[in-house]
Amino acid sequence: MSKYKSEEEFLKDYDVTKYDRPSVSVDTLVFTIVDRKPQNYRKLPEKVLRALLIKRNDYPYKDKWALPGGFVKMDEDLETAALRELKEETNVDVDDVYIEQLYTYGDVHRDPRTRVISCAYLALTNASNLNIKPGDDAGDAMWFDVTSKLIEENRTIHDGGYILKKKYRLLLENEHHRFENIIQVTIERIGKHPRIRQEVLSSPDLAFDHAEIIHYGLERLRNKIEYTDIAFNLIGDYFTLTELQQVYEVILGKELLKANFRRKIANMVCETNRFKKDVGHRPSRLYRFNPYWADDHQGRD
Repeated sequence: MSKYKSEEEFLKDYDVTKYDRPSVSVDTLVFTIVDRKPQNYRKLPEKVLRALLIKRNDYPYKDKWALPGGFVKMDEDLETAALRELKEETNVDVDDVYIEQLYTYGDVHRDPRTRVISCAYLALTNASNLNIKPGDDAGDAMWFDVTSKLIEENRTIHDGGYILKKKYRLLLENEHHRFENIIQVTIERIGKHPRIRQEVLSSPDLAFDHAEIIHYGLERLRNKIEYTDIAFNLIGDYFTLTELQQVYEVILGKELLKANFRRKIANMVCETNRFKKDVGHRPSRLYRFNPYWADDHQGRD
């Protein structure tokens, strides 16, 4: 039986030093999609998926590249902290960014300073909204093209199941830098409860475990565009169906059949009376996202 007569009495007497208190930080993975100018004016621009990184000004990992982020203040919630750090370090217009919680990273040795638990966020924005410049805590801020490729796969059979190990090459590059990272994903399917673990095998240019966060965020994005409208956060208000298909293709890392894609997204878009006039091309009809799609989709499920 409690010795306290009320919660107020309990809280007044509570000793906050009774348990260790790890630091809490936030890291935000920002994706955008941009057009790469074609050499032939008759061809449509190629779309490229990019992630935003900052160059660290101070130790630990001084001069290494990292995701925008920092420590959470005592008087702010996690998402507020993530948006504040993103604005302070990169000048991203946080009022026009889609953001969702990605994962919580709590490896005991992920930060050499002390025990730091980081809540990672995934953010998406249209490239036309961006005016990137480094803040006081960052030496530089740059966009990097992002690609991930499976380079090795090994399956080991065990009693009652198997262990599958996949190695990926996560490449981040722009005209100034090229960062190659090796990520291993281990899928253990033994018994009723499968386990999935992800670890960084090589990441010489990135700070902390941020290569792992980027890879996981890309996989999350690839999975979610299959059954949600998340991809529309990476394109403008008006778009052609070809442009929308390019967005899906660059995220998934593969070409899609035109007819199949258009059937898939038919209820997600609304036809408009606007046309896009490209030099060297016939005018293409523009579409908009269908805001009622989510309700209709939920009803069908």
